[in-house]
This record gives sequence, C-alpha cells and structure tokens, in this order.
Amino acid sequence: MTTSVRESSYSLQTRLLLAFSVLLFFFLGLTGVILDRAFINSVEGGASESLQVQIYLLLSSAEEDSGEFYFLEDLREPRFSQLNSGLYGYISSTAYGVLWRSDSARAFTMPNSDFFQERIDVGETEFRRFEDEQGEVYFALSYGILWEDGISEYSFSVVENAAPYYSEIASFRASLWYWLGGVAVLLLVIQFLLLRWGLLPLRRIANDLKKIESGQDDMLHGNYPRELQGVTDNLNLLIETERKQQSRYRTTLGDLAHSLKTPLAVIGGLIPKLSNQENQANVVDRQQLDAVNEQLERMNQIVSYQLQRAVQTGDGSSLAKHVNAAQVVGKIIDALKKVYADKNMQVQSTMDNSAIFYGDERDLMEVMGNIMDNAFKYGAGRVAVEIKRLDASARGLHIIVEDDGAGIPIEKQDYVLQRGARADTLVQGQGIGLAVVTDIVNSYEGQINVGDSDLGGARIEVRLNANR
Repeated sequence: MTTSVRESSYSLQTRLLLAFSVLLFFFLGLTGVILDRAFINSVEGGASESLQVQIYLLLSSAEEDSGEFYFLEDLREPRFSQLNSGLYGYISSTAYGVLWRSDSARAFTMPNSDFFQERIDVGETEFRRFEDEQGEVYFALSYGILWEDGISEYSFSVVENAAPYYSEIASFRASLWYWLGGVAVLLLVIQFLLLRWGLLPLRRIANDLKKIESGQDDMLHGNYPRELQGVTDNLNLLIETERKQQSRYRTTLGDLAHSLKTPLAVIGGLIPKLSNQENQANVVDRQQLDAVNEQLERMNQIVSYQLQRAVQTGDGSSLAKHVNAAQVVGKIIDALKKVYADKNMQVQSTMDNSAIFYGDERDLMEVMGNIMDNAFKYGAGRVAVEIKRLDASARGLHIIVEDDGAGIPIEKQDYVLQRGARADTLVQGQGIGLAVVTDIVNSYEGQINVGDSDLGGARIEVRLNANR
C-alpha cells in the first residue's frame, strides 16, 4: 500500500519562502546592526569634534599668572557660565590637579576621580566615555599643551553630558528598525509573488496530472519551461508505455487462454465416447477416465479464470477514464433480469448518480457482474444493490449487494476472499467469480467483505479506490 506524505511535509514554495525569509532577516538584521554601529561612531565622532572646538575656545581666551588661570573676557559659550548646564570646562596639571574650572562645574563632581591625574602628552588629544553612579553617560576630551614659558605642561579638558547625543541615537535607531521592518515586509511580499510566478509551471504540471488521473485528459499538453520539458516528455512516454503494456498483457493472456480452450474442448468431447466403450476388453479403465475428467474440469476453471482476468487492467491504474458507476450497474441489472427472467427477481436499487469509479470500465463491470450474477443465481426472489461515494469529498466507491438466498457458509467466507487464492484450488461448483473480484479489488487497493444479509442470504460489501 502506498502512503502519501503530502500532509506531513512542506511544499517546495514553503521551503523556498522559509529559506529566503531566514536569509532576508539575517541580512537585514546584520545591515541594521552595522548601520546602528556606524551611526553611533558618527555621533561620538561629532561629539569629539564639538568638544575640540570648545577646548580651542578656552585656549584662545585663557591667561596664566603664577600658575593661576583667568579669562580677560566672557567665554563665547554661555553654557560654561550656567550651573549644571551639562558642559564643563577644566584646566589641570598632573602636579597640582585642577587649576581652573568653569562656573558650570562648581557643583559638578567628576565620576572618575583619577581623570585629572592622568598625563596627556603635549599636542595629543584623548576622547573618553564614562558613566556616573546613576548611569548618566558623559563624553570627555582632554588636550595637552606646553605653555608660553616653554616649561609648564597643562591639560585643557571639556566634559559634556551625552544624553542629547544618545537621544539622537535612540531616535535614529527607532527610525532605522521601523524602515528596515517595512522593507522586510515589502520584500517578503515581492518574494512570495515571485516564487508563485516562478513555480507556476510546476503547479501546471500538477494540475495536468490530476486531469489525467481523473480521466479528463490522457497526456500532458502545453508549453513548459525548457528545464521541465524533459520531465514532461518522459512522463508522457511513461504513461503511453504503461498503457501499451496493459493492452499487450491483456491481449497475450487472452490469446493464451483461448488457445488452451480449444484443445481442452476437444479432449472433453472425447471422454464421453471413451466412457461408453466399457466392453472393449478393458482398453480404457473407468477410474482413470474419471480422474482425467476431474483434471479436465479443473483446467477449464483455470482457463476461464485467466480469460476473465485478461479483460481487467490488473493494476488499478489511476490513468484510466472515470466511469459513472450507476450507469454501469443499471446495464448489468437489465441484462441479468433477462437472463434470470424465469426467477422473476425483485431488485431494490439505491444508486448515487454522482458516484464515480476512477479506473477501467471493464474492471467495474467484472466486479459488479460477478457479484450480482451470484446474487441473482443464488437468491430466492429479492436482490438489493446500493452504490454511493465513501463520503462527500472522497473519490472512493462504496458497493453493497445483498440477496435472500442461502448465503455463503461462514467457514467458506474467508476462503473465497483470500488474497492470491488460485482458481485451481476452488471446490467443484463453487465458481471462480469472487476470486476474480478479489483480485480486481486488491489491484485498486480496495477492500471486500462477505457477510450475512438482513434479507437472509449473502451480503457482499466492496470499497474501491479507498486508499488512493
């Protein structure tokens, strides 16, 4: 039995969409991180340049006398004169510490106590970032100089609260991820549409195969992309080869069976003549003739069985035409009523006109012909037939045939339905009909059950295409 895994696996489109989505989010995420880092470096670089300008401002206005610094005019940056303005200026030396601080730094305590003890080489600048106990971030830039006397070394430092800069960074970051998210959604939609367009030929092949499976078409037609043309050509070749093989097998089997039937008929005609020659000096032994006659009957059963199998497709191929089951069964009922006209059988039929058999019409006629022929043959006067779909959406066919005859003994019900039971093992007079039916039903991966009918006779229940 072939099981389908379509329900438990992703489609090709879903696989590609997931793969591209992971790649897209990884790429956009990496891009976002790089842009964010670049913007932070840019902001910090801008802060360093801004502080450098403030240091030059202090240098241009500062005067020194006996190690003390003073300014001849007000600084052009008003924040140096505003208490806790967020911009603080310092002049220091490694020997004496802070020599001057701006008015804004009167109430400000440096988070780094060793800040003014570190020596800055003359002509060098050092940009630093640090936090206070409350988590407030500050930028600091120090510049080392050699004063006019050529002996004294000082450090001019400017410290600025970094909150405005990080506010700008936070605003940029929010805008960045907002736009990257929008771009990601847009690219996903475009990617989905492109995948659907790119995989459209595969969906066309799937739809065309469904048409072949349902009997609406017999080959793959239309123009396919160059990459798929070889696949479609090979599929068409496979379908054509399969059908030719089926036809060849049926023809060969039928010819073989017919070839055997003629000499068997000749032998069967000679046996009665030999049986009547009992007075010819024991030329023919009576018991031997009976044994030959018994074997001849079994050979006839084998040939008949193979002739009946020769008219079926034998593999339940879904590449056959679809057949209206009610119409086929209706024809069989009409024919059997004429054959068994002397029994005046009453037939109760319940048939769904939408019930479709997906296979060879000869297979359905063989199944229903054998089952209903037994019902008419062994029924006392009533036969009930029901044809319907397995359910509203299934392709399967559900068949029930009942009669009011003697039925099939319980000990033989399992035997007649044994898969692979050979015709030459069937008991005399039982017939080979159900063995043929079982073979056909099994070839369509169906089920057949024998039981007792409410009418008093046998009940045969068949499910075709049940697992396809």
